[in-house]
Formats: sequence, structure tokens, C-alpha cells
Amino acid sequence: MAGPVTVGKSDHWGSRFGFIMAAVGSSVGLGNLWRFPYIAGEMGGSAFILIYLGCILLFGFPVLMAEYALGRHGQRSSIASIRKIVTENKKPIAWVGMGWLGAIASLLLFSFYIVISAWVFDFVPQAFLGGFSGFDAAASGENFGETTSNKLEIFFYMCAFLALNVFIVARGVHGGIEKAAEILMPLFFVMLIGMVIFAVITGDAARTVEFLFTPDFSKITFDTFMAALGQAFFSLSVGSCVMFTYGAYLTRDTNIPKNAGLVASADTLVALVAGFAIFPIVFSAGLNPEQGPGLFFVTMPVAFGGLPSFVGGIFFTLALFAAFTSSISLLETGVSWLEDQKSIGRVKGAIGLGVIMFFMGIGYIWMPEMIDHASFLSGDVMLPLGGVLIGIFAGWVVPKSILENELGKGIHLEIALVLLRFVVPIFISIILILGMIGKFFPDGG
Repeated sequence: MAGPVTVGKSDHWGSRFGFIMAAVGSSVGLGNLWRFPYIAGEMGGSAFILIYLGCILLFGFPVLMAEYALGRHGQRSSIASIRKIVTENKKPIAWVGMGWLGAIASLLLFSFYIVISAWVFDFVPQAFLGGFSGFDAAASGENFGETTSNKLEIFFYMCAFLALNVFIVARGVHGGIEKAAEILMPLFFVMLIGMVIFAVITGDAARTVEFLFTPDFSKITFDTFMAALGQAFFSLSVGSCVMFTYGAYLTRDTNIPKNAGLVASADTLVALVAGFAIFPIVFSAGLNPEQGPGLFFVTMPVAFGGLPSFVGGIFFTLALFAAFTSSISLLETGVSWLEDQKSIGRVKGAIGLGVIMFFMGIGYIWMPEMIDHASFLSGDVMLPLGGVLIGIFAGWVVPKSILENELGKGIHLEIALVLLRFVVPIFISIILILGMIGKFFPDGG
């Protein structure tokens, strides 16, 4: 059923810089600029951030290392690599289902990500042309409603965004994904730093520091832990086998622990820095940061309405770049498996998945309320569940010799194994179960 697979990946990252840019680009996306700020706002600011940092350190980082290690060992797509590992070591073949779970989660994320990215795409010309000038909350909310209701326009932007994804992924890892990341990510960092400098100088930086670094533990519930966990996995692109796939393209001389630490640190830093690009402007405009998803598409245009038009234009261009570098990694997970099938290959695989995503995207355009359900299922359920399975698989099923060969011997490996064997599966399972109970039985009934 899986079809014949190739001996291993012939395409690899051309340089350490290219890999870092691609990996950071995969991690740094709308999760940092769209999802993180509004969740932090809803969950009590720095109280949520402290829990989020704990989730990154205890759960996200060891899973990230494991995905890189197992991906490089397998030298195939996540599904084919897991099949190789369990076959060679006479382990239950059912573990291949973990690869399928990750691939499905990635494509589900991608299917609505392209629509949200289309909204961002639409906001870029609006911002540069001064379309937010004089906006109050009501006018901005009406504008967002009109934007999402303009099905034909969103369809056009979605098609453009999707076509670019398919084109880049079809060109391969070194010639497509890596080259795109080497261009877009430096531009992203330049624009982000510029936005932070502008926001801190012209906005309310003092209140932002208070909001981000003064914890309000009274707002902490199990929903907070679940949201922090989901955000950590969503942002780092772990649990969906994206980094498993990227690991397959690593060369033998790549130091996985060191590079995983760099990627996790960069992703976390960008999420925090993004807060200083957003909240000073929000606070100076007298707006509420606890606006849910509307913070990005409704509150920010109000804040930009009283500023030069190029500020809002740069911000939404920044978000579009982040969305693109993340989305290509989500598409790559499925294309990587199709590439392993000798009768399909990369180009056909990219086009085929692009067509499927095209029709799913149309569904979200006509029923945008379904995005919330897809986001919850993929980001808050499937990714943490994938993390639990990867923790058990890497910690208990995979022979230790494989991890020693990929990660090197030392205290870092022993700590990683303790986290993968005990902390990741046990605590994430508890958070998932209690989070599900809290969501579906909010009154304890």
C-alpha cells in the first residue's frame, strides 16, 4: 500500500545557514505573529508566556531533537523513515500510523493556513494604500467582514499563495525551499526589527513590558496549559513530522542538538519580540490586547489607522513572509512521502497535493467558521498527540544506539531521554485529557 521507496533522499541542505533559515522559517510563522499575541492576551500575558516557555523547554525542544535525529537516520519522508526504523528493529508496524498522523496534521494545517494567508495577502495592499485611515473598532470589524466575505478576491489571493508554495516545493529542498528561505528570512528579520524600533519609540513600551513580564496567575486554568502546549508545538512545527522531514535532508556533519537549540531559541525570541512590534501600538491606541483572533485583523488596522500607511503595509508584508516560509514546510511533509514513491515524484506530488488543498481551501473560503474547528483539531489535539507518540517512540521503541549515533553521547542525550520517556508523554497526556474535559464539559457536567 505504501509503494516502493527510494534508498534515501538525494537532495540535502546546501549549507548550515540555509538549513537554519529554512528551519527557523518553518517555525516562525503566523503562529508567532497571529496566534501567539492573541493567545497571550486572552490568557493573562506573562502568566501564559512563562508556561509557554516551560512547554518549549520541557516538551518542544526534546521532540524537536528527536524528529531531526530520526529523520536524518531514516533519510526518507516521516512515514517511510518510521517504516524503515520499525522494520529494521522488528518493532510493531502500527507505529507507521504516527507518520500518517503527522502528515495529515500538516496538510490539515496547510489547508486553512492558505486561507488565513490570503486574508493577510489582501491586507497588504489595503495597508499600503491607506485603507485603514481613520478606522475605529466598528469600521475595522466591518472591513474584516467585507474582506472575508469577498469570496472572489480571497480566492484569487489564495490561488496565488498556493501556486507559489507548489512552485517552490516542486523545485526541491536545495533549489527551492532553501533558496526561498535564504532570501525571505533575512528580509523578515530586518522588517521585524524595524517594526519593533518604530513601535517602541512611538508606542506604549512601558505598558508592554508590564503586560508581557508581570504574571497574572489568577488567569491560569487548564485551558492555559493546553493553549501554551498547542502554541509551542504549532510554533516549533513539531508533532506534525515537519521537522522529521527536514531532518531527512541533514548532512552527517550537522550538530543536531546545537542546531535544534538555535531553532527553538530563535522561534521563541521572535514570538516575544513580535509582542514588542504589536502591543506598544495597541496600547498607545487605547485598544484591548485581549481581542482573540480579532487582534490581528481588527485591532491592528485600528492601531495602524492613525499611523503612516507604510507601517501597516510593512507589518502585513512581514506576516505574509512568515506565513509563506511556514506553509512550504507543511506542504513538504506530504510531498516528501509522495517523492519516495517512484511512480509519482516531487513535481507530480506537489501539483497533486496542491489541487487537493485548492478544493479544501475553497471550503474554508465559503465557510470560514470551519477554520476554528480545523485549528483546534490540528493545533491543540493532533500536534500534542503527535508529540506524545514521538516521545514514546523515540524514548522507548527506538534503540538508544540510533539516538547516540545521531545526537552524540553525553548528558544532553540522557536528559533528552528522560524528557522523552517520562515528561513528554505523561504530562502532555494529562494536559490533553484535562483540556478536552474542560472544553467539552466546561461546567464539569
